[in-house]
Amino acid sequence: METCIINTPLGSAKICGDINGISSVCLLNSEAQLSEVIPEVLLECVTQLKSYFKNERKSFDLKLNPEGTVFQKNVWHQLETIPYGKTMSYLELAKQLGDANVIRAAASANGKNPLWIIVPCHRVIRSDGSLTGYAGGLHRKQWLINHESDYKQQSLF
Repeated sequence: METCIINTPLGSAKICGDINGISSVCLLNSEAQLSEVIPEVLLECVTQLKSYFKNERKSFDLKLNPEGTVFQKNVWHQLETIPYGKTMSYLELAKQLGDANVIRAAASANGKNPLWIIVPCHRVIRSDGSLTGYAGGLHRKQWLINHESDYKQQSLF
C-alpha cells in the first residue's frame, strides 16, 4: 500500500492506494509532513484533487478500491450519483437505496466513507436543508458545499 500526504485548502490529506485502486483519502486532524515524492499509483488522484480545488474538475475518474461491507459500498455508490453542486437528504439517500427505514444505517455508512471528496458524502444534508454529521467538521462541509455552488458567497470584510 502506497501513501502520500498533500496540502488542500481544508488541511492535510492522506491518500492511500495501490495498483488495485485508491482505498482511502482522508483529512488529517493536524498538519503533517507533506510528501516530497508522490507514488506513481497515487499521482492521478493527487492531480484530480488539485484540479477539483482549482474549480477545474467536477467529477473524478479514478480506480477506487475502498474497504467496506456490501451495504456500505452500495451507499457509497449512491453518493457518487449526487451531481456536483447539488445536495441530497439522508431520507432521499435511504429511499434511493430502496427502503426509507434504512436512513440511520445509510447515515452511518455515509459517515464511514473512506474516500473524502471523491465519494461526495459532504453533499448529504438533513431534510430541512441544515448541515449535520461531517467527520471533518461542519465548517469543512459548508466550505465544500460553497465551493461547489454556482453562487459563490462573497465576504463583506
